[in-house]
Parts: sequence; structure tokens; C-alpha cells
Amino acid sequence: MNIVVIGLNHKTAEVEVREKLAFHGPKLEEGLERFRAIPSVNEAVILSTCNRVEMYAKVKDPAGATEEIKDFISEFHGIRRDYLKDSLYIYNGSAAVRHVFSVASSLDSMVVGEPQILGQVKDAFEFALSKKTTGVILNKLMKKAISVAKRVRTETKIAENAVSISYAAVELARKIFTELSSKSFILLGAGEMAELAARYLMNNGVSDIVVANRTYERGCELAREFSGRAVRFEDFQDELLHSDIVICSTGAPDYVLFRSDMQNIMKRRKNRPVFIIDITVPRNIDPGIAGIDNVYLYTVDDLRGVVNTNVDERQKEAAKAGRIIEDEVETFLKWEKSLETVPTIIALRNRAEEIKNRELERILNKLGNMSEKDREAIEYLASAIVNKLIHPPTVALKEDVEDRDILVATIKRLYGINGDDNG
Repeated sequence: MNIVVIGLNHKTAEVEVREKLAFHGPKLEEGLERFRAIPSVNEAVILSTCNRVEMYAKVKDPAGATEEIKDFISEFHGIRRDYLKDSLYIYNGSAAVRHVFSVASSLDSMVVGEPQILGQVKDAFEFALSKKTTGVILNKLMKKAISVAKRVRTETKIAENAVSISYAAVELARKIFTELSSKSFILLGAGEMAELAARYLMNNGVSDIVVANRTYERGCELAREFSGRAVRFEDFQDELLHSDIVICSTGAPDYVLFRSDMQNIMKRRKNRPVFIIDITVPRNIDPGIAGIDNVYLYTVDDLRGVVNTNVDERQKEAAKAGRIIEDEVETFLKWEKSLETVPTIIALRNRAEEIKNRELERILNKLGNMSEKDREAIEYLASAIVNKLIHPPTVALKEDVEDRDILVATIKRLYGINGDDNG
């Protein structure tokens, strides 16, 4: 097997190195075309994301191709080869197949189970297809990687548990309200985790978004990003009368919302449920608020506990996914091994057709004049006999057997097929 993977990722290289090797925009098109033009490379795909840059290749000689690809990376990006020697990893053969399947299935991601990588793998493959840099082997490899990833998501729960503070907050909100699209949301402050949680909420259909920030101009800027509206920070309690979800990340040194404030707000809300997440340290929401009916208050520690539990769960599911990948690698290797017999099968078919046609011509000439119906019957009989005779050796060649090389040599000798399989 001559499949090679050369790359680097978040585990082997800092972001400064990954940035220098990234293929984006015009660089991807040029890079892919030049990658495929390397003499020892027959097929090529480039996967370039913020966390990894990987080169997939079907090659003639893995050792020689590896050196040529390293030279290409160095020359294309203007980086010395020795600068990359501690960052690059190289996989050949079955290890390369296993790595591609693991990447697509998100087992090699910074956050195991994250969904974005599968879309990125699809995009990389589709781009390579559009540029005609792939062939039989990489087409099969990439399609198989995508189907393996889908199988992993179907047969495991690797993507079901939130493993970031912000995403965990949204998952909790979903458990409380079930349907989020009809809910209103207010963001107190503009901390990074709170902003990320707001984006997750938008992805879940929340469209009524209000931002209250101590710097009003920054609040307006953030509100524009969310297609929401901004209010002055001193007015946020009025907004709590209508907000179903509150995420607080103000960075204030003390509480910005007290129990007495929330009691008054809940009376005016007629006790409609409200979900409050305080992801600031020190806390900005009076913890006594949690004792009020229909107020669901969570802190960053509550969410961290959820995340830690979910990380453990994902690792268990990753082990299941790993077993699926091993099964699929074996299936791929059997398919690739079977390709070695394709030229012999074609040559066997050609040889049989050649004999059939020669004998048909001889017997039809000898029989002389006959009806078209009789001629067709004789031709049909000849074809049926040929098909039945070559069916057993064809099936045997397609089977996964240890002595395939001996079988190929025997069939070539028995049927008079020459060494280059041309019949």
C-alpha cells in the first residue's frame, strides 16, 4: 500500500508554526496543484484547518515521496526543513488510513467529538475532486473516512456531551426550556465565554438578543454582531422582566444582581422561569438568588462539573469509536488488496473472449448459411459457456486469501496470460 500522510496539528506545533504552513484561498489551489505535480505523487488531497495541516497522497515510493513532499512544504512556504522536523508526523500504509479515519471521526481533534472537522474533511475532498487531483485510491479513502465518521456518530455518543463551559451552559438551557428558538436572551458584559455562549444560543435559534455592557459602545458593537440590540448597563434589570436566559460575564468586583432585586423582578414576571448563568470569577450574581422559585442559577463551577463528567464520557465513547475504526481500516485494506487482482481478472476475461470469438468465427464459417436466430443462439451459448468457466477463478481472485500471489500466477499460467496482463 502506498498511501502517505504528512502533517502537523495542535499536538505537535504551536499556532505560529501552523499559521505558516496553512493553505487558504489561492494558496490552497496553487499548493494542491503543485503537490500533485510532485513526480512521485499520483493522487493528492490537502486538509488545512486552524488546528491542523495535512497532506494525503497516493505515491509510487513512500520513502522517496516523503522526502519530496517535505521539500515541497519547505519550498512552498519558504521555511527551512529543519525548522519543521519536530513538528511533522508521517504515516504510511495502514497507519495512514487509520489516521485519516480518526481525523474525520474527530478522535484526533482538540475537542474529541467536535462536529466541525467532518465538514472540513468533506470540503478538502470536494476541492481535490474539483481540481482532479485524486484517483481511485484517495477517492475511496476519503469517501470511506466520511462514512466511518458518520458511523462513529451513529453508533457512539461521542458528540452528545458538552465539553466546553459555554456549550454546557446552552445544553443546560435546552434541558430547562426544551425549545430555545422562542426564548429571549440578555448578555451582561462581554466576556469571551459569555460571547461564545451567545453564539451557541444563536445557532440554536435564539434571535431575541440584548446586550448590556458597562462600556455602552462595546455593547452596541457586540449587539450588531448578534443582530440584537444594546441597552445601557444601569437599565439591564428592566430587561430581566422579559428575558428567559441571562448570561453574566461583567468582570465586576462584586454582585451586580442581588436576591432582593430578583425577588422583585420575579413578582413582576409573574414567576415565569428564568435561567441565569454566572460565569465570572469572582461571582457577579448573588448566590442567594438560587433559592427563589423558578430561578435556575448556575455558576462556572457547576458547568465545569458538567464538562468534566462529559469529557470522561466522551473518552469512553472514543474507545468504542476506536474499535469501529479498526474494523473499517481492515475493510479498506482488504478492498485495496483486491485491486492487485483486477488486471488479472480483466486479462482473464479478455483471453476468454478472444478464444470464444476465434472459435465462433471458425464454427460459423463451417456451418455456412443459417438464420439470424440460429446465429444468435450459438453466440449466446458460447458466451454462457465462457461465463460459467471463468466465474470460479474470477470469484477466487476477488476473495481475501493468503495465497493470492500464487493463485494469480497459477491462473496466468493455466490461461496463457502473459506477465503484463494484457492478454
